[in-house]
Formats: sequence, C-alpha cells, structure tokens
Amino acid sequence: MSIRVLVADDQEIVRTGLTMILNAQPDIDVVGEAADGRRAVELARRLRPDVCLFDIRMPGMDGIQATRTLAGPGVADPLAVVVITTFDLDEYVYAALRSGARGFLLKDAGTELLSQAVHAAAAGDALIAPSVTARLLRTFARTTTGSAPVRPVEALTEREEQILATVARGRTNSEISEELHISLSTVKSHIASLMAKLGARNRVEIAMWAYETNRV
Repeated sequence: MSIRVLVADDQEIVRTGLTMILNAQPDIDVVGEAADGRRAVELARRLRPDVCLFDIRMPGMDGIQATRTLAGPGVADPLAVVVITTFDLDEYVYAALRSGARGFLLKDAGTELLSQAVHAAAAGDALIAPSVTARLLRTFARTTTGSAPVRPVEALTEREEQILATVARGRTNSEISEELHISLSTVKSHIASLMAKLGARNRVEIAMWAYETNRV
C-alpha cells in the first residue's frame, strides 16, 4: 500500500517540487496539495492522509496552528505531521514540535531524507533532521527553563536510558536496533514504555524531555 501524503506550502514552486519528489517514490502518493493552513486542515480532515507535510509559514493559518489542530493535545485521532522549514533555527519550529509535529526537515534536506521522514512518520517514528537535532532541542530546552520537567511515573531502567539517548539524537527504530544490537520489536516496546512513564505523546516529546533533564 502506498503512503498517502498531503503537502501544504504557500510557494507553488516549492509545493510542486515536493510533490514531484514524493510521487517519484514507488510507495508514496501525494493525495492533496494546499497553499495555506486552513485549506490544509480541511483537506487533511477529509482525506485522512497517512502523513501531512506542512510548511511552517503559511497565510491564513500557519503550520503551527494547523499542526495543533490536527495533532495537538486533546485531538482524539491525531494525524502524523512533519513540518518543513527554510531555517534550522526558526523559532516557530519549537512551537510546532510542542503542537504535536512528529518531526521536521529543512527544505534543502534532499530527496533521500525527505523520503525517510515520510516513511518514518507513517510507521509511527519521528525523523528530525540529523544535522540540527542536538542544537534544536538544546535551544528548545533553554526556552522552557521556566517550567520544571515532568517527573517519570516510574524510574527509567538502564536500557530505557540508552534508548532515550538514541531517540534524542534523532535515531529511527531501525537505527536504534542496529546500534544497540536489539530487535525492532524490543525497541518499540522500550519506546512505548518511555512514552507511558513520561506521559509523552510521541518520540519528539521523549527527545525534548531528554534535553530538558540534561540527559543529552
């Protein structure tokens, strides 16, 4: 089955380029395009794509609000959203991650990384551009110093601490499996346990917690 993707970007040339790149992949199908956030939310609710690829800055409703509407706290059946931006230090990226985005990419990421991000999001993973993962999350952690990090409901095991560190570095489940020499199902089990203990909705929030508690 093809991964169904919705692309939203206010620049037609960028939107067209992303669509062409994704449609060229054998197992990805762009099922809708939008030039603004409101249209993106409308299409997402109607089409229920596997992955939404949203630009941060769009007219009418920006990518942050669109992400929060479709994947934020309280959304009963959240969609997988990957945000894409021009600047790796765009202040809006932090808000987008807090709003439920599963990951983010830079617009110069390249075809391979774009494809990986879509596949990761569709599989329940999160892919954050490796070149900026540490700096982004470290900066995010500094912006949230006014609030104390959530305390886990139960102490993390040694293995969960190892998994936590790899997630914070932007590793996918497959990469974690190879790095720690454990099965894919074991990785998924540990990540599910981390999410439960931390009250995290996704991998991005696990990574944020790691930085907020100075574990990375």
